[in-house]
Amino acid sequence: MADRLKDALSPYLRAHAGDPVDWYPYGEEAFRRAREEGKPLFLSVGYHTCHWCHVMHRESFQDPEVAALLNAHFVPVKVDREERPDVDAAYMRALVSLTGQGGWPMSLFLTPEGKPFFGGTYFPKEDRGSLPGFRRVLLAVAQAWRAEREGIEREAERLAQALWRSLTPPPGPVPEDAEERALEALGRAFDPEWGGFLPAPKFPQGPLLLYLLALAWRGEGRARGMLLGTLRAMALGGVYDQVGGGFHRYSVDRFWRVPHFEKMLYDNALLARVYLGAHRVFGEPLFLRVARETLEWLLAMQGREGGFFTALDAESEGEEGRYYTWTEGEVREALGEDFPLARRLFALGEDLGGRSILTAWGEEEVRKALGEGFPAWREGVRGRLLAARRRRLPPALDDKVLADWSALAVRALAEAGRLLGEARYLEAARKGVRFLLGTMTQGGLLRHAWREGRLGEEAFLADQSLASLALLELYAATGEWPYLEEARRLAEAAWAEFRSKGTGSFPPLPAREVEEGALPSGESALAEAFWRLGAAFGGDYRERAEALLEERALWLARYPQALPATLLALRLLREGTELALPLPSPLWPEARALYLPLTQVALGPAGALPALEGREPGLAYLCGQGACALPASSLEGLGARLAGWYSLEAVPF
Repeated sequence: MADRLKDALSPYLRAHAGDPVDWYPYGEEAFRRAREEGKPLFLSVGYHTCHWCHVMHRESFQDPEVAALLNAHFVPVKVDREERPDVDAAYMRALVSLTGQGGWPMSLFLTPEGKPFFGGTYFPKEDRGSLPGFRRVLLAVAQAWRAEREGIEREAERLAQALWRSLTPPPGPVPEDAEERALEALGRAFDPEWGGFLPAPKFPQGPLLLYLLALAWRGEGRARGMLLGTLRAMALGGVYDQVGGGFHRYSVDRFWRVPHFEKMLYDNALLARVYLGAHRVFGEPLFLRVARETLEWLLAMQGREGGFFTALDAESEGEEGRYYTWTEGEVREALGEDFPLARRLFALGEDLGGRSILTAWGEEEVRKALGEGFPAWREGVRGRLLAARRRRLPPALDDKVLADWSALAVRALAEAGRLLGEARYLEAARKGVRFLLGTMTQGGLLRHAWREGRLGEEAFLADQSLASLALLELYAATGEWPYLEEARRLAEAAWAEFRSKGTGSFPPLPAREVEEGALPSGESALAEAFWRLGAAFGGDYRERAEALLEERALWLARYPQALPATLLALRLLREGTELALPLPSPLWPEARALYLPLTQVALGPAGALPALEGREPGLAYLCGQGACALPASSLEGLGARLAGWYSLEAVPF
């Protein structure tokens, strides 16, 4: 049996290299064999830090009996969804259409032409409750393929055509009421007691929180209410790592208490921005602390070369959450005389087989008891628990670097360096950009994946567009011109490369994400980048942003609440502003620290950009929609212009 995965770039694929399953990587070789032998393909999609992927690996893919069935009746194909988001996006939509739900591991059966006809997510080896056993599924699918191949292929073709139509709608006018209907739908799903959106499981949904934050800054009352309750509950719950900082992937319950323990780079990059901005909008010290601790987690995920590693596993020592949970005795031993107060802070309870997930629901009670001494006491407790935890076997690190996820981390650190005035965040962002532009760029495009000195071949729209936004933020933070020029180059490259070539015909479904739950789409990120570039350069960038949103018009009409990053780009188009600061300017050191989610800063020598033409150094010019406010000569004056522009009582700097 050929061991085709042993030299894979992906650590997830390498973990399957020794399986008795005769795995193929996704590609023409697997499909050619399927066509030649008349076999269906079994497509297994997962990722390195996925708990149930590990479980199915141990139960089925390492089992000789199951492997023999797979090898005899199918061509087995293994995909890392993080390395190949195009394959994952195409087939996840098919799985949802077939079963009504999605998730990982994704287990799909395909015709030799790559068209799906049956699938599911996790299958236990043997029947378990309502879940059919994987052995039984394999035998049934193999029998059905032999007996009913013609009908199966006909239905697979029908499904593929229907999916193609639904995923490639014609462009149209963006609905005027998209934002209002999104807020109404979110209001119906909002959990007023615990925050977030029902039903459980509850995900942090970084793009949605950033959209609501922009509206909250704008003074939108419904957005402020939903955001404030959600951010408090998340920060105090078990979904937040109270000891090590950073957020786990999601909560299995409505209380944000019991998490799915893997930690993803993209979640934490987005949530660091959310909490930092929320501190500016709401003024809560809790939000600033969570932002800083999450930023520290991002720094810990940055490799020596500058790229950011992808994720930490959910399990260690063969048990999900083992690294992050505690017995009462372990906490008592680590904290000694501080244990009684810590017990009240963390609300210890036996959540997982005698082990506790630490929350901070008792924080207000302990804060009142300790007064001004609370922050130092809490930090001391946290430090001792962290030292005790580091003596455990840590979860596995997925050490591949993904360009789009690293770009999210760069943007978060650049924004933090700008808002907090901390050079170490900016230096980490610069280091990340040097890695992206130097190591991960080939043929003018950012390549998606890198690991251990090897660069993958694939390049995706999200890599270019999210990196463009990161560079724009670094330009706003530093005033350094090359970042603006590189942001422009990447956005132009994305427009030329991915619009001219389209999605192609293989896989046989459009490789397009519709919902923006965990990540902004490449299209919405490019629309935002074009709007921001247009604020500086003028030209046709605004028209390009509008064209990108019009391509998503049908989805905005049907379920706008699922497209928050697209709604944010729409909000920028409708009422975004540019702030021109011709240099030299005494306003620049203070103005760059302002939290302005609906504004793009343009700075440089007078006349160096279209936005700076005819501008007098030392003044601040606020403009938008073809009009400008009177120039401001002080920070207070600029605040007054912003408040007047957005009809606010005051701007929350």
